[in-house]
Amino acid sequence: MGKNNNKKKSSLPDEKHLLLPLHRTAATTPVVDTHTHLLTTYSWYRSKYSTGKFNDIYEFVRVLYVGRNVKAIVDVWCEPPVPRAWKELVDSAISPADRATKRGGVDYWFVMGEFLHPRYRSKKYNDEVEKTILEAIARPRCVGWGEIGLDYHYDHSPRRIQQEILTRQLRIAVGLKKPFTIHTREAEEDTERILKAEVPADHPIHIHCFTDSPEFAQRLLDHFPNLHIGITGVISYSTNVNTSATVRHMVSRPEGPRFLLETDAPYMVPGNIYASLPEVKGRLPICHTAMIPWVADFAAASGVDGWDTARIMRRANENACKVYGITIS
Repeated sequence: MGKNNNKKKSSLPDEKHLLLPLHRTAATTPVVDTHTHLLTTYSWYRSKYSTGKFNDIYEFVRVLYVGRNVKAIVDVWCEPPVPRAWKELVDSAISPADRATKRGGVDYWFVMGEFLHPRYRSKKYNDEVEKTILEAIARPRCVGWGEIGLDYHYDHSPRRIQQEILTRQLRIAVGLKKPFTIHTREAEEDTERILKAEVPADHPIHIHCFTDSPEFAQRLLDHFPNLHIGITGVISYSTNVNTSATVRHMVSRPEGPRFLLETDAPYMVPGNIYASLPEVKGRLPICHTAMIPWVADFAAASGVDGWDTARIMRRANENACKVYGITIS
């Protein structure tokens, strides 16, 4: 047992490798992450590097993001129950002075919702949870409701309950005219049915971390003209061919690609990033926002003629402003 523990410990890359080289495209093109779980990312960092040098979440952002041209993030609060820390974090981003001193000028926006994610095996959505979300939605840096949706991969949360809770939240978000972030996995038929039944066709929608069929994406894009598809590091995984095919389809549409770039940090480190990190032995334990350019790199290499990394990032940034109404300084 001791021998195995030592081997596992030695395979963890030094935390210095989390400070990425400045990507050639990011040097001239702003980095915008439309879906990250900032508190969870920092918590994972502390769990992996218990004696790590970043003493708080703000230092983590200032060191890892600022020198990599990260301009804005959309932080996602959806883990049940929502941590009490949300108020401190979102309110500390209200004033430009606080954003400058605490986050090095990185613009902070957020969304909140309640998602019965399979890893939580949860059935905790109730009036009290909804009250918290509504309180958050009223905050000035809140730009949407989410993430919410259906996940049938594990079926830890009963499908009927998932559908009821998704429908309940969609109705409120539509009434408030808030964009929403949708998680859908292996639930194409029910997701499409519920969205078309409950959501006006022109409502802004972000389908987060898309891995389902290109045909499903096409049907959603055809029906909802303000719907956009989120692309994460999972596009680089050999087990996933759907996302690359979806990107190729989107660039061929008359209106141009309606994609967004996201990390879903701390999950899904882009597999192609290691070509830029030759000194790294093993795998990085967390993803973070500064990895966005490598997501765009892989998308550009997916057979999309005329769309290099810079053009993909610029278009994704424009789309982020359309969906969430954010500004990129």
